[in-house]
Amino acid sequence: MRKAVIAAAALSLVVLGAAAPANAVDKVNSKRLRDAVTVNGILGHERVLQRIAGQNGGTRASGTPGYAASAAYVKDTLTAAGYRVSEQEFTFPFFRELAPPTLAQLTPAPTGYTTRTFDFSGSGDVTGTVVPTTDVQVPAPATPGVSSGCEAADFTPAGTAPAIALVQRGACTFQIKASNAVAAGYDAVVIFNEGQPGRTDVLSGGLGKLFGIPVVGLSYADGAALFTATQAGTVTARVTTATFADEAAKTSNVFAETPGGDPDKVLVVGSHLDSVIEGPGINDNGSGVATDLEIAEQLAALKVKPRQKIRFAFWGAEEAGLLGSEHYVATLPDADLARIFANLNFDMLGSPNYVRFVYDGDGSQTTVTGPPGSGEIERVFTDYFAGQGLATEPREFNGRSDYGPFIAVGIPAGGVFSGAEGKKTEAQATVYGGAAGAAYDACYHQACDTTNNVNPTALAELSDAAAHAVYTLAMTRTGFFPDGSLRAAAARSMPKAPRGTHPLR
Repeated sequence: MRKAVIAAAALSLVVLGAAAPANAVDKVNSKRLRDAVTVNGILGHERVLQRIAGQNGGTRASGTPGYAASAAYVKDTLTAAGYRVSEQEFTFPFFRELAPPTLAQLTPAPTGYTTRTFDFSGSGDVTGTVVPTTDVQVPAPATPGVSSGCEAADFTPAGTAPAIALVQRGACTFQIKASNAVAAGYDAVVIFNEGQPGRTDVLSGGLGKLFGIPVVGLSYADGAALFTATQAGTVTARVTTATFADEAAKTSNVFAETPGGDPDKVLVVGSHLDSVIEGPGINDNGSGVATDLEIAEQLAALKVKPRQKIRFAFWGAEEAGLLGSEHYVATLPDADLARIFANLNFDMLGSPNYVRFVYDGDGSQTTVTGPPGSGEIERVFTDYFAGQGLATEPREFNGRSDYGPFIAVGIPAGGVFSGAEGKKTEAQATVYGGAAGAAYDACYHQACDTTNNVNPTALAELSDAAAHAVYTLAMTRTGFFPDGSLRAAAARSMPKAPRGTHPLR
């Protein structure tokens, strides 16, 4: 059926009604595009991404062959659809755990502990005396702020025999704590959680740079027990880690632009292409990638001629900290930055226990307000869902996905999201169905994030909203601001882009 739609005559999607009021984009009829964008088409791309992961150690993480194969698939697909495709390479710090860590107290009483490796921990096998910093606080204070390990003077010099530093979370970064331990001569570092509500579980995190010694985490209870043991006498323990790191690994962003559309008004439609190391990432974020591929293919097949230029962006190294989108925004020349009038971000559209979240662009129901224009993008989504009789819930711009670098430089943004590791509330279950108290996606960042983890109903509803928003912003004659424009006057004063040239540099 999808192929029959593709074979149809050229699409003529008309703008409905009279002129839109200032501060609002035109209402458009996106039905033909939404009908062409199908769950079957999206799942076809998802199956390819799953196969790529399966052929490459179960992952599509940036810096791995699975990511390179994913990027090649995206490039081939969009080139075949008639887009102008380019790739932007960049370097980033890559880290991978090769084996689970271990932590065991050997004396005076043998005890095994559940532990986790910190990102950018070194590899090692260390047996030594456990020495806590001088300012560990057990029991924990009522409020966070323990300064354990934040100053060099917190560490007793390790001496020549192997030694393991015991440090408590709080007050400064994990990198500072580990650096001070290394400077004091320690051979391994154990950082345990601080102890207040929400800060009790087994600790893990990122060190921000590569360390040459093992750095692992403990829960507050286990850390407190280990600390208490050191107060009664000498304690020896063994720590093992097995990791690989490359501080200058290579990955890339992939871009595909419509041949037509005003190059001085660019809509960036983005999704991150990488998975985590631990799994294939078919919901996070194969669902966003596959939806964008399907939208792009159908726009081309239906011969839509957008008023604004559409730039589809597939970001690398999002899971390493939004690095691909940050690199793109940071390296854009000023004139090219000014030509981007909006960013749409689609990250996780098929969560099994989903909610229809819409980013709260105007900040009316959450604590963060997006740049001017973001509220108008939010209304494109909420008005669409309301027209379909579907409820939505506002989602704060919390910086967890690739819209972050765009709103940081004042570019309006928006998008939809089906939920990650958070738990569905009773009220949400009443409105959206599903299981209250269960995660929106129980396979978030795990090996089970496969094609079996994607909810087709969520995909159907959220991909239609995505297609509607892409089409609306690509075709509107009016815009976000009081004068009806899509960009502020300062942006309009930038020099025109030479016609026929690629605005990405």
